[in-house]
Amino acid sequence: MAHPKHKLSKQRRDKRRTHDFAAVPTLAKCPNCGATVIYHRVCPECGYYHGRQIIVKEA
Repeated sequence: MAHPKHKLSKQRRDKRRTHDFAAVPTLAKCPNCGATVIYHRVCPECGYYHGRQIIVKEA
């Protein structure tokens, strides 16, 4: 196995890790019921997407 010859500084280590993070999803309000929904997804509360009912929810 390879062993590092010199210690990596914290700055160099952190520069490499700048892109290693979870992306925060874009949220919007459902125009039908007002619940918070992830973009381009069916509303989990009412079942509507883009003005049409996709999932039939029981009341």
